[in-house]
Amino acid sequence: MKFVRRCCQQILYRFSHRPPMQPRQWLALGAGALVLALVLAIFWFAGRPILTLAGDPDRFRSWVAERGWWGQLAFVGMMALQIFVAVIPGEPLELAAGYAFGAWLGLGLCLAGAALGSIVVFLLVRSLGVRAVEAFFPREKIMELSFLKDIRRRDVLIFTLFCIPGSPKDLLTYVSGLTNISLARWLLLTTPARIPSIITSTVGGDALGVGNVPFAAAVFAVTLLISAGGILMYRRICRTGAAQEKAEEQTKLD
Repeated sequence: MKFVRRCCQQILYRFSHRPPMQPRQWLALGAGALVLALVLAIFWFAGRPILTLAGDPDRFRSWVAERGWWGQLAFVGMMALQIFVAVIPGEPLELAAGYAFGAWLGLGLCLAGAALGSIVVFLLVRSLGVRAVEAFFPREKIMELSFLKDIRRRDVLIFTLFCIPGSPKDLLTYVSGLTNISLARWLLLTTPARIPSIITSTVGGDALGVGNVPFAAAVFAVTLLISAGGILMYRRICRTGAAQEKAEEQTKLD
C-alpha cells in the first residue's frame, strides 16, 4: 500500500505542476495505460499462480503444461509486470522459464515479456517525466546515468550497459525514457542486449529441469562471477561517463 500511495502522489504532483499535455502526449499515455491494463489483467487472472509457483519448479512446470499456450502468455505477462514494477526480481522468473519451457523457448518468452513491459515503462516516463522514475528509484541513482542524454554516445552506452550481466536493467529501462531516443530504436538496441543475462538463467533452469545438477551449478557459478565483474564494469562506465559529462560542462563554461 505504501508503494501504491507513493506512485499516486508522484503522478498527482506531476499533473498539477506541469503545462497542459499535447495530443501526442495524451496518445502515448493512453497507449501505455492500455498495455498496462492488459498486463495487469493477465497477472490477476493467471500471473498470480506463476508468482506463487515460481519457487516450486515441479509444480510450476505442471501448471504450465496443463494450460498450454495460455501458460506461456501468462508468463509473458508476468515478465512484463516485473519490468514495470521494478522492485520485483527478474532472476527467479528467468530460472522458472528455463525449467518449465527449456532454455531457448524460455529465453524467447522472457524477451517478449521484457519488451512488452519496457514499452509500458517507456511510454509512461515519456508522458510523466522524471517523477515516474522517482516513484521507484532515488534521484541520485537517476543522476548517475545523466550522461546517457549525450546523443553522440547514447546508443553505444545503452547497448553496452544492457549487455553487461549484473547491471541494473530496471533502472536503465526507466532512465532511458528520459533521453531523446525513439521507442523503436531503443527496443532494437536493448532486446538483443538482454540475451546474455537471460540466457544464463534459462540455461541453468533448463539443466535443473532435466536433472543435470552439476552442469546447473557450474552455470550458476560462472554467472555469479560474470555478474560480479559486470557490476564493477557498470560502475566504471558510470564514473567515466559522469567525469566526461562534467569535463564537457566545464569546457563550455570556460
